[in-house]
Amino acid sequence: MKLSFISLASGSSGNCYYLGTSEYGILIDAGIGIRTIKKVLKENGIDLSQIVAVLITHDHADHIKTVGCLGEKHNIPVYTTERVHSGIERSRYVEETLYGSRRIIMKEIPFTIKAFEITAFEVPHDSSDNVGYHIVWGNQKFTFATDVGHITETIATYLRKANHLILEANYDEEMLRFGSYPAFLKERVSSKTGHLSNREAAEYIATNFHEGLKNVWLCHLSKDNNHPELAVKTMDLRLFQEGIRLGKDLQLSALKRTTPSERFEFDAE
Repeated sequence: MKLSFISLASGSSGNCYYLGTSEYGILIDAGIGIRTIKKVLKENGIDLSQIVAVLITHDHADHIKTVGCLGEKHNIPVYTTERVHSGIERSRYVEETLYGSRRIIMKEIPFTIKAFEITAFEVPHDSSDNVGYHIVWGNQKFTFATDVGHITETIATYLRKANHLILEANYDEEMLRFGSYPAFLKERVSSKTGHLSNREAAEYIATNFHEGLKNVWLCHLSKDNNHPELAVKTMDLRLFQEGIRLGKDLQLSALKRTTPSERFEFDAE
């Protein structure tokens, strides 16, 4: 049996990721329309009925837009912390209140869904609450860390465990500094509870690379303050300084903001 990873969308206008087998799968965040979710899944031979859970990182609109529809209309359990659930209830972007689909999880207390062992962990961001997810399937270990104000030791612990890492590289520092954003928004983005820059993501990977790390996908790139090529180049240059070669020691790509990635497959080991 193989495990598949697909990014349906990754950016400030919507985020959604799929992780699953030929029999079942989970979504991480649901910030894009239900039609788009169904369409991308169908193009990959996946029916929405195969989705057994939705994991939510936080309650900003670009991560929860369709969570009510998935939870209440399609009866898919929605997992996140109590504070994130409270934020979802208050959000004007979610039309359906979660009732029977609501599942409460605790940070750093593992839980299982089918063959997935999942651990949520604290991530600093300016939302009601914010978590990343470490997901283990057999010997394959994924860590999702998006909307990261800065990398704490808790985050680093779960990043170091990953074979496959989905890590934010939201903005280029020069593009943000000289861009059109008003001063307060520039300050918010670059703050300790804002977003992670290309340089910060590259510095972390370069100084914490290990042989078990096989793939890094850069996620949540800004439309106005970043380019996929720039994010990859920044990472490549910093890794090269440490003697880490892309394509040989590590696979790296930047996920697209509004269109799906290719389907990445991994064997059970």
